[in-house]
Amino acid sequence: MNPKGRPEGESAAKRAARRIVKLSRPSTWAGVATFVVLFAAWYVLTTLTQTIGSGRFPSPGETWEAFEQIALTGYADARLVAHVLHSVKLVLLGFAAATLVGVPLGLAMGASRSVEAFVNPAFLLIRPIPPLAWIPLAIVWLGLGDAAKVLIIWFAAFVPAVINSYSGVRTIEPYLIEAARMLGVPRRLFVREVLIPGALPMIFTGLRLSLQACWTTLVAGELIGAIAGLGHVLYQASLDIFPAMIVVGMAAVAITAAVMTIALGVVERRAMPWRSTR
Repeated sequence: MNPKGRPEGESAAKRAARRIVKLSRPSTWAGVATFVVLFAAWYVLTTLTQTIGSGRFPSPGETWEAFEQIALTGYADARLVAHVLHSVKLVLLGFAAATLVGVPLGLAMGASRSVEAFVNPAFLLIRPIPPLAWIPLAIVWLGLGDAAKVLIIWFAAFVPAVINSYSGVRTIEPYLIEAARMLGVPRRLFVREVLIPGALPMIFTGLRLSLQACWTTLVAGELIGAIAGLGHVLYQASLDIFPAMIVVGMAAVAITAAVMTIALGVVERRAMPWRSTR
């Protein structure tokens, strides 16, 4: 028994029950049913009836053969694992750099009118520029290597990180800030105990948007001058007119990005345990 008179295993039992409930929710089964229906339609249209020819969209069998080829023997100068790891490395570097720069800058802009007045004009100038528009300049600065791609990814992730961190500070209840000031809370403690916790929900919203932008920009960046990566696979498959490999590359991007998004969600729940589902 614990100090509150409850069995020690009660909390674990409750967690297990919550997992079972989540798996039994209608939304979960609806998602599974959606995938089953889409796969069935894919099989019927491309294999059974051949309504869609293999030159336009591959059948499940052709896609599986392409997957086996890139996973076992390789395609576009590397195997699938090597392509995935290369893309993940670039995304993580660009995402981490954007987080380390964008989140503090957004917090500072939201907390200080002076910082906002100083930084906002420059930020408003670069904000409308699409990340892909930086590709020519990144190539001029850093060449065709990975550094240029990381820079482009950084530009894509930087803007959402700044905007949502700024918005997170501005959505903090005013009475919390006034109470901290009346109590004479030191600035460092105020940032750690009031500013960051209050802005965390919006910060993580920005990080999810940033991560999505990273993958969108990475694939476009790897279409030019890359020797590995999922974008390189897509580019090579388009040159070879290999629809099945294009689908494999697209699926690899989707699955890898989804795994990273789930991992970010785990970090979010650990950073904000008070928002966990009860």
